[in-house]
Amino acid sequence: MDIFNRNVVLAKGGVRENYLPVSDSSAVCRTSVPLEIVESLRPREVYIADLNALQGKGLLDINAEIIREVSLKADTMLDFGISFLKDVDKAISIAGTAVIGTETGTLAVIKDAAFKNPGRISVSIDVKYEKVLKQDPEIPEDPFEIVKLLNELPLKDLIFLDLDRVGTASGFDPEFLRKLAEVSLHDVLLAGGVRGMEDLFALNKLGIKGALVATAIHSGSVPPEVMSLGIENLKKSN
Repeated sequence: MDIFNRNVVLAKGGVRENYLPVSDSSAVCRTSVPLEIVESLRPREVYIADLNALQGKGLLDINAEIIREVSLKADTMLDFGISFLKDVDKAISIAGTAVIGTETGTLAVIKDAAFKNPGRISVSIDVKYEKVLKQDPEIPEDPFEIVKLLNELPLKDLIFLDLDRVGTASGFDPEFLRKLAEVSLHDVLLAGGVRGMEDLFALNKLGIKGALVATAIHSGSVPPEVMSLGIENLKKSN
């Protein structure tokens, strides 16, 4: 869920200023209120991107209480553009799991946060135009090299976030993801490009342990009830 001004918006292509309220196009919900969507769709886990904070259009406090309410209904991962260790503490206090993206975080902050909060940090490898988005020169440009460095840390999981594919239902590069899963000692989640159920089955075979899915849920390509299951259980339930 991408939240902007206390409402859920639907991501498309990573151009955040163009995101529209999810209720404008959703086939499965008539509201853009985060808590109402969670209560209706009943996901087991939710990834939240706070777009106010990520775009510098207001502090995390704008959406903090709503995010906290969501975290009481489902396990919640929060990304609001973490740059400092104090940001990590705030994210964990609100949502339970802090997401540190390469776009805003440093390798030093990732390391310190991971050892201070083992199992409560997810690292997002943010990619746009086939390049890793980063500000810290200590973070490698090659995704595989980043993964190797992160293997040493007690992380919850890794997210491969392809901003060019977010909201596009354009699929993914299976060979790349297979290699990424093989290199990583952590579970790898894919964000961006999932078109439907067949993609989820394919990701499972590739060794990808989860996917961040919004567009495919709201278009009806992925039934909402599968959000309470892991990818590894999808075939068993069909």
